[in-house]
Amino acid sequence: MRFDPALIQRLVTIEFVAALVVFPVLFLVPAPYGRYQRRGFGPMMNARLGWIIMEFPAFAVPAWAFFAAGGAASCGGAAWLLLGLWLLHYGQRTFVFPLLMRGKGGRSAVLTVAMAIVFNCLNGVVNGTSLAWLGLDPARCAAYPPRLLVGAAIFLAGFAINLHADHVLRTLRAPGETGYKVPVGGAFRWVSAANYFGELIEWTGFAIAAMTPAAWAFAVFTAANLVPRAWSHHRWYRNTFPDYPPGRRAIIPLIF
Repeated sequence: MRFDPALIQRLVTIEFVAALVVFPVLFLVPAPYGRYQRRGFGPMMNARLGWIIMEFPAFAVPAWAFFAAGGAASCGGAAWLLLGLWLLHYGQRTFVFPLLMRGKGGRSAVLTVAMAIVFNCLNGVVNGTSLAWLGLDPARCAAYPPRLLVGAAIFLAGFAINLHADHVLRTLRAPGETGYKVPVGGAFRWVSAANYFGELIEWTGFAIAAMTPAAWAFAVFTAANLVPRAWSHHRWYRNTFPDYPPGRRAIIPLIF
């Protein structure tokens, strides 16, 4: 299948514009999930099933786009390495994370799931295609610049932070306990949303390694999506727990 470079560029531009829209909106209207679940967002569905449905395109579409755009003929390992990092993250998020979710009664808005599917399909096409073209560029086939290895290392560091933060959040309550507690340990020593902090590091590292407009668009959109959510978490923790650690920031240690 032949993908039109002009179309891919337009989709990348749409992603950048979407980030500019999402960033202020989420500061004003927190996404309706978890503790922010509320009426007015339409029909609801099982949260575990909704998570799998909305994350699966983020795993499958980039791989499909990569091969459809000729990625199988990649003449170097860089494109395969980057695709592997992508699938590592979304394989865990799609197939492992939902199985580890605690509680069976959680609900998600169908609207939220649908919007995530649309974005994940768009983002998957532009990034999968961009990685395929990266591997088909003769000038880059034998090149393993330092930024590739540095970016991959940053990605893996963020992935580890994200996994540890998820574990901390899952094990906050003993079996049978209810209510909320303050997470401690790991990156939670410095930020309220350590899981989001890990994701920011991941996709920044990926963008550094890939150095494609599509990768940077996703890194920017990730920040636009997660920074306001982290701020909502941070504000909620401070309002709920009077003794909340005063030195913690929302998502970026020592800064924000």
